[in-house]
Amino acid sequence: MIRSRIVGAGGFGGANIIELLTAHPEAEIVSLVDVDGVGQPISAKHTHLKGICDLPVSAPDDATWDDSIDVVFTATPDGVGMTVANDCMKAGARMIDYSGDFRFNSAEAYAGYAERIGRDPTHAAVDLLPRSVYGIAELHRAEIADAAMVGNPGCFAVSAILGAGPAVRDGLIDTSTIICDAKTGVSGAGIKPAQTFHYPLRYENMNAYKIAAHQHNFEIERELSLLAGAELRVTLTTQVVPLCRGIMTTVYGQLANPSTTAQELYEAYAAFYDGSAFVRVEPQGTPTSNNDVRGSNLCVLSVNVDPRTGRMIVVSHIDNLMKGQAGSALQNMNVMFGLDETIGLRRPAFYP
Repeated sequence: MIRSRIVGAGGFGGANIIELLTAHPEAEIVSLVDVDGVGQPISAKHTHLKGICDLPVSAPDDATWDDSIDVVFTATPDGVGMTVANDCMKAGARMIDYSGDFRFNSAEAYAGYAERIGRDPTHAAVDLLPRSVYGIAELHRAEIADAAMVGNPGCFAVSAILGAGPAVRDGLIDTSTIICDAKTGVSGAGIKPAQTFHYPLRYENMNAYKIAAHQHNFEIERELSLLAGAELRVTLTTQVVPLCRGIMTTVYGQLANPSTTAQELYEAYAAFYDGSAFVRVEPQGTPTSNNDVRGSNLCVLSVNVDPRTGRMIVVSHIDNLMKGQAGSALQNMNVMFGLDETIGLRRPAFYP
């Protein structure tokens, strides 16, 4: 059995990976760590876990690091994963970090990201950055299999990169024209209450935020630049809409060849994701929605061409808490330990 520790078990990301691991036939949870609820069973915080996972929560300072742990999930904000990474590596465990701490494998790349979001560009575990792999398995499966450390991708980044990746790699669009219009549910803001997400202020309301400044844009540009073989820039506008979970990103790009048809674009996407269990490509005219992915690890792509304007329009649907977070984390764990990457994730979207 793969023995796991979850740091940050009290948040939505922690709760979701607990849900997945308790149903995984090859994994078990041996340790839960959080700053809140210390000494209490995790089911006191996440009451839906009663009888499923009642392990007590340990304080970070009380957590011991030894060879009893095979993998650590740090379901924490930026700045936390880097403080436990060395302990994790010394214990011989592998690590999957939810934050931006290990999404970049060089000090220079991390500093660029940190400065963009107003954080100290100094990394507390800078020597470990070259060992980290960006955690989109559809793009980096072989590297993840050998990785000691995976930087789980940001939720908007997963949706945008999977939506734009095939067109960028195959040179099907002018990469100077990429626009990602992304809408998310409120669970993406985390479990801590805030006035902005107070129900009377959120219900029947929507707004754009972090315009031209969202932290996930940095990783979107980095990954798409690698696929393009040249540096590129992306316009990303993120918006909050009144639903609990889900992201819909519409990716626009001017076609490199205006005569490219919707069928040709669809075939390129289908070929790119051939063999990827968690990406479903739909042709133009096939309805897609958040209901296709909610509660699942699936990314559903609707591939379209507007012949009047010569633009590609790809609509990318994911569940921000699954493919955008815990689902990708478990998929990465499966790959890291040589398992079928679908184990523990073979479930349809919630319906209705």
